[in-house]
Amino acid sequence: MSDKTFSFEADTGKILGIVINSLYSQKEIFLRELISNASDAINKRKFDIITSGNAADTFEGKINIAVDKKNKTITVSDNGIGLSSDEMVETLGTIASSGTKAFIESTKTSENTKEVNDQLIGQFGVGFYSAFMVAEKVEVLSKKHGEKSASQWASDGQSGYSITDAERAETGTSIILYLRKEAKEYLEQERITHLVKKYSDHIAQPIFFEGKKDEAEQLNTSAALWTRPAKDISKDEYNSFYHGVASAYDTPFATLHNKTEGSVEFTNLLFVPSIAPFDLYDPERKSKLHLYVNRVFITDDYEGLVPKWLRFLRGIIDTPDVDLNVSREMLQQNPAVAKINKALVKRVLGEFKKGLEKRRDEYATFWNGLGKVIKEGLYEDQANSEKILGVCLFQSSKNEKLVTLQEYLDGFTKNQKVIYYLSSDDADRARRSPHLESFQAKGIDVLLLTDPIDDFWLSNIKQFSGKDFQSITRGEVDISDVGDSSAESEVSEEVLSDKFMAKVKHVLESNVASVRSSSTLETSVARLVADENGMDAQMERMMRMQNPDFKGMPKVLEVNAKHPLIKSLNAKLETGEFDGSDDYAKLIFDSALVAEGEVIIDPREFTQRLTDIMQKALEK
Repeated sequence: MSDKTFSFEADTGKILGIVINSLYSQKEIFLRELISNASDAINKRKFDIITSGNAADTFEGKINIAVDKKNKTITVSDNGIGLSSDEMVETLGTIASSGTKAFIESTKTSENTKEVNDQLIGQFGVGFYSAFMVAEKVEVLSKKHGEKSASQWASDGQSGYSITDAERAETGTSIILYLRKEAKEYLEQERITHLVKKYSDHIAQPIFFEGKKDEAEQLNTSAALWTRPAKDISKDEYNSFYHGVASAYDTPFATLHNKTEGSVEFTNLLFVPSIAPFDLYDPERKSKLHLYVNRVFITDDYEGLVPKWLRFLRGIIDTPDVDLNVSREMLQQNPAVAKINKALVKRVLGEFKKGLEKRRDEYATFWNGLGKVIKEGLYEDQANSEKILGVCLFQSSKNEKLVTLQEYLDGFTKNQKVIYYLSSDDADRARRSPHLESFQAKGIDVLLLTDPIDDFWLSNIKQFSGKDFQSITRGEVDISDVGDSSAESEVSEEVLSDKFMAKVKHVLESNVASVRSSSTLETSVARLVADENGMDAQMERMMRMQNPDFKGMPKVLEVNAKHPLIKSLNAKLETGEFDGSDDYAKLIFDSALVAEGEVIIDPREFTQRLTDIMQKALEK
C-alpha cells in the first residue's frame, strides 16, 4: 500500500488522552502490557498453524527486548502472527478494539481452540496505548503470518497516525518506543529485568534481553510452577517457591495446590505459614495473595479473593474468569471472585481439619501463632462459623494441652449441660481466679478464653453442637447439681446477716451494684460478678483501651460466708462491737479487684488502710 496518514476522531483523541494520562496508576506496567500482547500474538500464530494442518510450519515463540541508549528507544519484538496494514487500522487505530477478543470470538466453534485461547490475555484493546505514558512516539513494524509484505504504523499519540510500507524479514511484530526524558530509567537492563520478573516471569514464551554483541539473556523463568501437576513437584520446589512469593524463611505448615474447572476456572497454589508473618496484625488486614490472569501478574492487593481472617495465606491464584477493568489494576465485582473465595475457604478449612486430626502437635504450634486471627472469622464469617469453631483450639482449667470444643464436650462431667468459660487476659491468672474454685472442687472443666476476639465472637455465637456457652463471671451460675458430689465441699451453715450486707453495701456505695453471699467460692474472700447482661472484665478492659474514659457498670460483690475473716467480721457486726468495719469492707472489695486483675481505685488510700489494720493487729 502507499503511505497513508490517518487522523484520530475528536472523541477518540479525548479517550486516548484518558488512556495515556489516567487509566494506569503506574507507568511501569507498559512493559507488562506489551509483553502480554506479544505473548498473545505468538499463541495466535500457533493456533493458525494448528488449524491449517501444516505440520512443517512450526516455530519456537520468543519475545525480545532491546534498548538503544543513544536514540533513547526500547523495542519489544515477537515472532507471533503479525499485523497486516488493514489490521493496524482496525486494532491500533481504533481504541478499545481488541484483536484478541475478536480472535476468540471467531474461533469459538473450532475444536482446537481451548488450549491456545486459555493462554490469551488481552481482551480490551487499550493495553498497547500504555506505551504513550513513557514514549513521545511509537512505531509498530509488523509482518503478517503468511504474507510477504510488511507495514509500519507510527503515532505521537495525539493528532493521528500513519501507515507506510516497510521491510521485515521475519513474521512478527516490533514495537519501538521513543522514550520521554523522564522515562530514561527504562533504558537500563536492571530496570527491565526487574519489571519482567515482577509482572511476566511466568509467561509461557521466553523473554530475552538483547545486550551488547547480540548476546541475548533470558529474563523470565518461562515456567509457572502452578501449571505443573502436583505429583511432579517436589517438596523442595514447593518450599523454594513459597520462600520467594512470601519473602519468608519458614517451612509452610500446609501447601494447597489445586486446579478447579466448572462454572469458574482457577488454579491455586497456596501456602499456610507455620509462623505468623511479620505484618499479620497490620491495621489494614490485607491479603498478600498474588493474582494472575493466564500467568500474567495483575496485583497482590485485592481483598476479595480470601476473607480477612485468612490474610496470612501466601501464594497465587491464576484464573481467566475474573472481570478486570481495562487497566487490569482493579478487579470489578464479579460472581467468579465470590466463587473463588468460597472454594478457597472450604479447602483451607479442610486442610486445618486434616492437620488437627493427623498432625496434632504441629497444628497446636501453628495455632499458637495464628489462632487469634483465624478466630476473627467466628465474628466476621457467619456462614463458616460452625466449621471454624470445629478447628479452634482452647485452653481449659483441667487440661495442660489445648483442646477442641468437641473434646471439651466429650469431657462433660455429670449433669453438665452447658459450655462454661472464663474470659481473661492471661491464662495463668485465669487458673488462679476465685471464679474457678467451686468448678475445680467439683471436677468441672472450664474454657479459659484469653484472646481479645473471644468476647466479640461470643456475642454472636451462642451455641456449639447444641450446647450453650455460659460465662462463669456473669449472673448467678448454679452448679449445685453438676459435677462430682463426693468432691463437693461442705456447705457452710454460716448465714451473712442483713446488717453485714447493708454495712458493706453502704461503705462501698456506687462501687458495687449489690452484695450477696457466694455459692461458688471455696478459699477466696470475695469475687466480683457482672450482671447477667453486663460485660465480662476482659471486655471492659478492651473498651477502656479504646476509650480511657469508659466506665463499666458496677458489679455484684460476692463474699465467701465460709471464710474465717468473713465469719469473724459478720459476728462482730452482729453484736455491734466493731467500729473498724469500713476499712475491712473496702479491703474486701480491693482484694476482689486484685484477684480480677483490675487496678485498685486509690492505691495510696489502699496502702494506708492496710498499714493501719496491720498496726492495730500488732498492738493487741
